[in-house]
Amino acid sequence: MKKILMTFSGVFLLILVLLGLQWGLSASRNQDNSSSKDTLTFYNWGDYIDPSILKDFTKETGYKVNYQTFDSNEAMYTKIKQGGTNFDLAVPSEYMVSKLKEAGLLAKLDKSQLTGMNNLNSQFMNQSFDKGNQYSVPYFWGTLGILYNKKVVNGSDLKDWSSIWSSKYRHQLLLVDSARDVLGLTLISQGKSVNDQNAADLAAAQGKLSSLMPNVKAIVGDELKLYMAQGEGNIAVTYSGEAKNAMEKNSDLAYVVPEDGSNLWLDNLVIPKSAKHKKAAYALINYLNRPEVAAKNAEYIGYATPNQKAYQLLPKSVKSDQAFYPKQSILDKLQVYQNFNQYWTQKYNDAFLEFKLGK
Repeated sequence: MKKILMTFSGVFLLILVLLGLQWGLSASRNQDNSSSKDTLTFYNWGDYIDPSILKDFTKETGYKVNYQTFDSNEAMYTKIKQGGTNFDLAVPSEYMVSKLKEAGLLAKLDKSQLTGMNNLNSQFMNQSFDKGNQYSVPYFWGTLGILYNKKVVNGSDLKDWSSIWSSKYRHQLLLVDSARDVLGLTLISQGKSVNDQNAADLAAAQGKLSSLMPNVKAIVGDELKLYMAQGEGNIAVTYSGEAKNAMEKNSDLAYVVPEDGSNLWLDNLVIPKSAKHKKAAYALINYLNRPEVAAKNAEYIGYATPNQKAYQLLPKSVKSDQAFYPKQSILDKLQVYQNFNQYWTQKYNDAFLEFKLGK
């Protein structure tokens, strides 16, 4: 009998413990829900905003920011599509805005809730990937160009993309590991569009690209800027932001956008359709659109701001740097990538893979 009573007591105590745990979890969940209504989740590239801006935003508005990062547009797309996390604000590049929109994953912007849109340079508005900016607001922009060591390479020789085919750069060239970028610059050198979807044009570009291989030292990713900063390469094809980072570490480096044109990339603020805190998301977009905030952010990041009024607030040395704020004649020749369907994406990837296998 005593044994039975002890067993009963143990069961009773276990029930009480389990009930206590359930109550605790419920209370914790309720507490999280009450606090999360004032917290927006911002999905952005790593180190792509001045941290003090988020602190100032929270101080002014009361909205806390849960800052999460991704390292590629494709990784961001997958995470948003899976829907495991309700992101309130994200920063896709131009072609990914189009892909997210076509997949029905973006909320159409309520323009009545947006302020400061007139601060943005019309050059970066109403682009083909989002006509009328119905789903996106420009955040930063940049170019694809040539980074080089001034002590070894004469910048005046780099007038156009065909210059990198010169035999003087044999086994010296670092290329960014990107099918669209490398085939795109080759197409430009042949007077074609970076969005060319003609089989004969692509074959011709692939043929010309194969003749570049003797100059190629390596085809690399994020480490390219480090290699250039450390003097392990004399000339490279890379993005303006990556070039800026390398130049800050090595004063012998310079960056140029070829005169025959290049890619214009645009990173953009969007609100996913699954966002739970849209009011907070609009508040952050509006805050980032303020000229003084956008200027502060641009100085921290080092990329070009699409905010014209913020641009006017930047130091003269920054505004006059044509490598990162090219003259209008260059801007007019910049092309934005369009989102390819699966067929043409594969065609470009296959052509680039064949090129790399020839290394």
